[in-house]
Amino acid sequence: MNTPTLMSSLVFAAVVAALIAFLIHLVLRGWRRRAERQVALIGQMPGLPETVGPALIPGIKGLYVGSTFAPSWQDRIAVGDLGYRAKAVLTRYPEGVMVQRSGATPIWIPDESIVAIRTERGIAGKAMTHDGILAIRWRLASGTEIDTGFRADDRRQYAEWVSGGTDGESSGAEVA
Repeated sequence: MNTPTLMSSLVFAAVVAALIAFLIHLVLRGWRRRAERQVALIGQMPGLPETVGPALIPGIKGLYVGSTFAPSWQDRIAVGDLGYRAKAVLTRYPEGVMVQRSGATPIWIPDESIVAIRTERGIAGKAMTHDGILAIRWRLASGTEIDTGFRADDRRQYAEWVSGGTDGESSGAEVA
């Protein structure tokens, strides 16, 4: 390769690298601004309880898909680490639901805040086959309703969650 060709290749590579870095910067800035707009809607997240009773539904392993503003399944929450996917364990206690996430803070959903537990086809930009996501709709202290999505490794366990341990209602069952 001669010197002019080498130089033009290096200049082109530097321009492409700068363009990619600029686009990544714009995406991150948009995510931060989205979080700034949402912080008033989210308010203070519920704290973890000091003690809980025995598990009503034992923990199931899977993927925390994310949380969105209800009823829009694509309006992902960017506040804190609520918008990031992570491996998780979902457990139901008499006092509420615990989402223990790997590499992120746990999410506690108090029982009195739960509006409904149902299965969905998609949430937070994650589309699945029929009833592939377990969605928990709950009300924050600020009054905002959000959906928290979880994809279990074994989706047969959804029936117990959707029925709420009662009469085995179908998708969209009211739990609280």
